Amino acid sequence: MSTPYNVAQVRSDFPILSRQINGRRLAYLDSGASTQRPRAVIDAVDYYETQLHSNVHRGVHTLSQLATDAFEAARERVRRYINATSTREIIFVRGTTEAINLIAQVWGGVTLQAGDEIIVSALEHHANLVPWQMACAARGATLRIAPIDADGQLQLDQFLAMLGPRTRMVAMTHVSNVMGSVLPVQAICAAARERGIATLIDGAQAVAHETVDVRALGCDFYAFSSHKLYGPTGIGVLYGREALLEALPPWQGGGDMIRTVSYQSATWNDLPYKFEAGTPHISGAIGLAAAMDYVESLGLKAIAAHEHALLQRATAALLQVPGITLQGTAADKGAVLSFTLAGVHPHDLGTILDHEGVAIRAGHHCAMPLMDLLGVPATARATFGCYNDNEDVDQLVRAVVRAREVFG
Repeated sequence: MSTPYNVAQVRSDFPILSRQINGRRLAYLDSGASTQRPRAVIDAVDYYETQLHSNVHRGVHTLSQLATDAFEAARERVRRYINATSTREIIFVRGTTEAINLIAQVWGGVTLQAGDEIIVSALEHHANLVPWQMACAARGATLRIAPIDADGQLQLDQFLAMLGPRTRMVAMTHVSNVMGSVLPVQAICAAARERGIATLIDGAQAVAHETVDVRALGCDFYAFSSHKLYGPTGIGVLYGREALLEALPPWQGGGDMIRTVSYQSATWNDLPYKFEAGTPHISGAIGLAAAMDYVESLGLKAIAAHEHALLQRATAALLQVPGITLQGTAADKGAVLSFTLAGVHPHDLGTILDHEGVAIRAGHHCAMPLMDLLGVPATARATFGCYNDNEDVDQLVRAVVRAREVFG
């Protein structure tokens, strides 16, 4: 018999949730932008900083060897978390944005030719849109946008019809950061693979909320950030199939990415180090590994079920507030609730909510083209994490009602 999800115990693991904001209990509903850190992650980083700190891969002394062991153990932890075949497929980067830029520039530089096509969805975050715009502009390729329906779901049939002989890459989000839509990634990757088309999945909004198995998904590249997975900022992961990464040239020069250097030339290190120039974010990798341990100790299925219940509660309650419009009503949806309140700009709404101790995101959410498609300048967005509870939801709804009263 499974143990019931104990959200009170989970909340106690996050020190920041005990503080007050504007004299009120903190209801932190901005995990889609950045999750809070549990004590286990804070302690893991602190232990490295106070007991292990040294540079990695470069020293024979004890601290360097211990730091290297911890750093490479973190890489193995990531490999297990996403079920990659080898640690050679795990590249540490600064985050999802850097991972996508790396592939857009390096893969795009050796692959794209004039007249080629890249397909993204209408849901994309700027981080999975602008790098491809830049790659297309540099190589004379064309960026095509796969449409969505009114609920925020990818129109799969129309996407499949877009795949053609000049399509070279399909780059799509796993879960929309605005509408919460969960895309049929496995079907997308299978269709692309059948046609010899490469795939990249932006997993920033997925890895903390569901089990990600890159081999089962069938993607060529998968990118995500630590700070949306209860880990430190400034570090993320690029997964790439080993054969593809092996065939690509380095992105940046210096540090660990070299094997030999002369005044005239250089040769490159093995994977994954070929793509990790300079001193890495060692404490970040160790913190990310601790975050993965923590999430798996709670159980991803249990977290997903808990967040879904909160999403249902919040959706039902907000729909009772006059003037509320939800943006994103897909049948398969992550823990993201975007909405507008008639007569109140989302920024003003966010300010009122902050006075009530409720932290949400308000704006275009780095998805300006999607806002234009929806016909709104911005939305208010509440996103849920493993530590949120029913009181957070109720506090959100009370604050929205209060905002409506303030603005008449």
